[in-house]
Amino acid sequence: MPRTAYDVAADYMRLGVRERAGLEDHPAIMHMLTLDQSWPEHDEVPWCAGFINLVAFNAGLERSKSLLARSFLAVGLPIDLDHARVGNDIVILKRGAGDQPGPSNLTASGHVGLFAAATPSAVFLLGGNQNDAVNIREYPIGRLLGVRRLRSI
Repeated sequence: MPRTAYDVAADYMRLGVRERAGLEDHPAIMHMLTLDQSWPEHDEVPWCAGFINLVAFNAGLERSKSLLARSFLAVGLPIDLDHARVGNDIVILKRGAGDQPGPSNLTASGHVGLFAAATPSAVFLLGGNQNDAVNIREYPIGRLLGVRRLRSI
């Protein structure tokens, strides 16, 4: 049976991938950042989209090839959160304080991770750059921009 993006991401979580203190960069995070881009020199930049691009690449799924989290709003099959399942479904969220632009703005701040679970008030994501590490975190449902099902390439 083929491995899902969630399976691949869980491996990074089990390995404890996280940013390193000081000037030392984590080689796995640098690989995520430079998979499709050449400009990142350190892991002190947002890397949630790089993480999703890497796990999608390793699972043979479509990807945005961008380090912008909201770029994933243009990838995959749009689905409702009620239909999301653990595997190849990703969730894109608003990020930042104050009023944030809606899903039509693909360059504004955002966050992307793999769907892990949902409640009426929260969504749980397995993602990278969540408190500088790969882990599962809870986010308020009000930050939801979209849910996408990544398809095989």
